[in-house]
Amino acid sequence: MTQRKIIYLCALLYALIIGFSFLFTKVALGVSNPIDTLAYRFTISFLFILIPVAAGWVQLGLHGKKVWRLLLIGLFYPAMFFAFQAFGLVYASSSEGGIIQASSPIFTMVLAAFFLKERTTWLQKLSVLASVGGVVYILMMKGASLNVANTKGMALLLLSSLMLAVYSVLARSLSKEFTALQITFAMMALGFICFNAMSIINHATQGTLPELLEPIKDRSFVVAILYIGILSSLVSALLSNYVLSKIEASQMSVFVNVGTLVSILAGVVFLNEQLAYYHIIGAVFIIGGVLGVNYRGRKRQTQKGKISA
Repeated sequence: MTQRKIIYLCALLYALIIGFSFLFTKVALGVSNPIDTLAYRFTISFLFILIPVAAGWVQLGLHGKKVWRLLLIGLFYPAMFFAFQAFGLVYASSSEGGIIQASSPIFTMVLAAFFLKERTTWLQKLSVLASVGGVVYILMMKGASLNVANTKGMALLLLSSLMLAVYSVLARSLSKEFTALQITFAMMALGFICFNAMSIINHATQGTLPELLEPIKDRSFVVAILYIGILSSLVSALLSNYVLSKIEASQMSVFVNVGTLVSILAGVVFLNEQLAYYHIIGAVFIIGGVLGVNYRGRKRQTQKGKISA
């Protein structure tokens, strides 16, 4: 198997993991509030990456490097991304969140062009729009809508989508200096610190600190938090950071929408939701968009030898 195929298989695996994360997140949120769920999520993630590092099984090799740059990426994602998303969903619906998050590849394409000087063809631009359009079309046909009255929630969700795009551009840039493991470690560490601090402060001010441990008594919560903590946070971050070190940020960004497609199909398979004609139409646009963006990218990179070994 060629390296190029491995890279795209990693991107597809990333999309698959992210897609199923919505199901498990929904289960976790049925037991705990968003901030506590995030605290548990990144505690699990950080412990699973910290243990092999602390035991000496894995060497980070950060000596002599500008570690503050890694802290910067962790600040944008996961800290600000999930914070804006969580508080945005307080004022807006989850369907609105899905529609707005679909815009992330557009933000990524613009930021990558400005900061990374990534050039995209008209086919790639149209493919990104097709992918975004496929997600929005499915959600609109399911009855979702954008309520402009929820301006506060919409603004926070847009900021969340922008943070995801900033992360993609930063990770692509930092991949020249840091490994995927180093970047992921910083992300998990920042998520662990930020969301545990928010959770503890929230419970302390309300006098409910003992309730912080209540969710782990629920078996469904434990299963869900293990999935989103280990696979959806840690493994997906490792995959994303690895792929971003190999291909352009604009190419990787459209796989976010594949993840949304997977979540929709998971609802059909596991929640007995109806598979309608608009699911198929939207899926064609999403997959076609991914193929369009990466087909031209593969051709150009093959010609110029930009996919690094």
